[in-house]
Amino acid sequence: MIELTEHGSKTKKFKLGSICLSRGVFDECNNIAGFYDFVTDSIEKHSLGNWGDLSEIDKRENEFSLDKHLRILSAYHSHNSGKKIWVITEADRSMTTVLFPEEY
Repeated sequence: MIELTEHGSKTKKFKLGSICLSRGVFDECNNIAGFYDFVTDSIEKHSLGNWGDLSEIDKRENEFSLDKHLRILSAYHSHNSGKKIWVITEADRSMTTVLFPEEY
């Protein structure tokens, strides 16, 4: 896992903790133009409560999980690369991991 520092000044719905990228996501950030920006934008959306490409049931589950300190999952598709990523924040809010679904 590759660790990044939390950034941004908008009001977040929850703490992200340490931000880590899986090896696959890290490699794509280095190899595909614009993919790093897609990942950082997705992390920002996740922290603001924009859950991305989830069903309404899963979005409601995330809203429920906010104050119950349960794990939060978002999914985003890159229109440029066609890749899908998951952004997962652990229940204790100590870590947020960005990975490809096939890396789970």
